[in-house]
Amino acid sequence: MTDDLREIVRVDAIVKDFRPGLGLRAKRVLHGVSFAVREGEIYGFVGPNGAGKTTTLKILMGLIRPTSGNATILDCDVTETGFRQHIGFLPENPYFYPFLTGRETLRFYARLSGVDARDITRSADALIELVGLENSCDERMSTYSKGMLQRIGIAQALIHNPQVVFLDEPMSGLDPIGRKDIRDIILRLKQERKTVFMNTHILNDVEMICDRVAIIVKGRIRHEGAIQDFLAKDEMRSDIVLAALAPEEARLLGEKFSARVQTVGEQVEVQVRDGQVRDFLQSALESHAEVLSVTPNRVSLENIFLEAVEQGERADSSRGPKGEERSC
Repeated sequence: MTDDLREIVRVDAIVKDFRPGLGLRAKRVLHGVSFAVREGEIYGFVGPNGAGKTTTLKILMGLIRPTSGNATILDCDVTETGFRQHIGFLPENPYFYPFLTGRETLRFYARLSGVDARDITRSADALIELVGLENSCDERMSTYSKGMLQRIGIAQALIHNPQVVFLDEPMSGLDPIGRKDIRDIILRLKQERKTVFMNTHILNDVEMICDRVAIIVKGRIRHEGAIQDFLAKDEMRSDIVLAALAPEEARLLGEKFSARVQTVGEQVEVQVRDGQVRDFLQSALESHAEVLSVTPNRVSLENIFLEAVEQGERADSSRGPKGEERSC
């Protein structure tokens, strides 16, 4: 991807507050979120539950309004309506009329989306084949499994041949074969120069197909950029397994080397940067720990994601309820 590509989706300093009840203090769930999605790329938007992913997507879809900041899609403010004929949307939990068949559902959404009457049957049949529902397209939706509903949901998001596709947890409920099929569909959309924005928590899928990714934690973007830059950022790390180390000693070692520490039974698992391995082992032995193994480990998106979550948790503990720094 080059930097001179057109920005199809742009989010600038979005803040969103929710008031849980009358007289109660508002809760801030998005804190100045900013990012941009370029033409023809697959953009992964990832974060733990409650991070603000779905809230951000609802703002982009015009379902809720931000407290402050602005967002545009195809150079149109998201509060406008005319551009929406050019976007497709799969919500996290799509609802369909259970008495309709899969084929009838797609024809229904085609009419709602303004597809020419002469093209409805052809478009529906092509998408049924694309998502692999040829053998069940004439069965009622009430008989569909979660994975089948997810497939028909993706088909309805594509029925009007949109320029931009928003997918909220598109792999939800799918078995490994289904996930591969959906990944192939998303990559095909990229080949057709469509732009795909994907909310997901399945990091392996993001690492396999996304061009760029943003990690959101506690309503703040912690990392954003190209996948290859993410995975090269910290070069190599090593996993070290220790025994005979007291929990307090393990915690102190983790803080000293900014390492992730996890206690599993009587063992302590630590991940440190390669340049720190020698010094870490020396400190561990001085603490009378027993070194069970040292394993080099290439940094993955999961490593970076977990680190971002930990950083977000630590930063959040030093802020007030709306995200202001606490004073001592």
